[in-house]
Amino acid sequence: MAKGTLATMAVAQWLRRLSIGGVVLCFAVVVLGAYVRLSAAGLGCPDWPGCYGHLSPIGAEHSAATDAAYAARPLVPQKAWREMIHRYAATTLGLVILAITALAISGRRTRLVGVTFALALFATVIVQGILGMLTVTWQLKPLIVTLHLLFGMTTLALLWWLMLSLPLSSWGDASLRSAGRAVQGGGASPINTARQLAIIGLIALIVQITLGGWTSSNYAALACPDFPTCQHAWWPHTDYRNAFVLWRGLNIDYEGGVLDNPARVAIHLTHRLGALVASVALTYAAVFVLRQRGLSKLRPRAWVLLAALALQLGIGISMVLKTFPLWLATLHTAGAALLLLATLALLRALSARAR
Repeated sequence: MAKGTLATMAVAQWLRRLSIGGVVLCFAVVVLGAYVRLSAAGLGCPDWPGCYGHLSPIGAEHSAATDAAYAARPLVPQKAWREMIHRYAATTLGLVILAITALAISGRRTRLVGVTFALALFATVIVQGILGMLTVTWQLKPLIVTLHLLFGMTTLALLWWLMLSLPLSSWGDASLRSAGRAVQGGGASPINTARQLAIIGLIALIVQITLGGWTSSNYAALACPDFPTCQHAWWPHTDYRNAFVLWRGLNIDYEGGVLDNPARVAIHLTHRLGALVASVALTYAAVFVLRQRGLSKLRPRAWVLLAALALQLGIGISMVLKTFPLWLATLHTAGAALLLLATLALLRALSARAR
């Protein structure tokens, strides 16, 4: 076997390992970030990148200098550890993505991963790190917290897309492409329609994830403690004028939220409406695939998408009925990430067949 072929196989193997590890680690970072935020530990370490001037909360404990420097926000070890574990995991993820980028550049002749794609992935995680810093230094500003969630999900999506795109027979791209050519046959095909529907569903899901981040960062989850009504009304008093103000200036501590209840109700109601729109769009895309005989190979992915959607809706409704327990609220973010992965898996398969 030629040395060039062996080198290509080695690069491909490492890229697969790193992409799989990156997806798992990024998923954990996203869920852990939600847990940190929901458990009010986002300012567990009020400085960055250290914790009360140290590399870990251990060095900050029982320190007179720390107590004096941060008298307004004393150390709470449990919250500090949650925040720092999240930072350690995010840093490790950054190193994994750096390795992927280096492999993509060094092995660019193999064309396994486009250099532009790898650089975009690396740039995304850099921006994510900057947003993590600003989340702390700007005291949980909702715009920054929401962007932090979105870039975390974007990093997860790019790693997942990379993993699905690598040449591995188990992903089934070769069979999907051949089946796609057989179905298209030069005539009209439902593949493009299904792909467009999946893209519409993905856009609706992105908007909904954004609304979820805005709801959480403005502490609006508790604004509607009942379901399907909100405060026992189908349309309670709302304040949309103040609900979606993106910038309120600096030097404001947003921990606990700053909005009045009518504005929080408006945010929560919008999030529920967004869930309805996203559910309809994703369901329509999945059902369309299921009803097409020529797309039978994609039915498992469509069923997975519907299952992920049902799981996320069940979590969201249960979260309200059970008065928003921490574990269920954290699971809601995990469900959103799973739904994103399921949507992208279907879209990736449709893209492969359309070639």
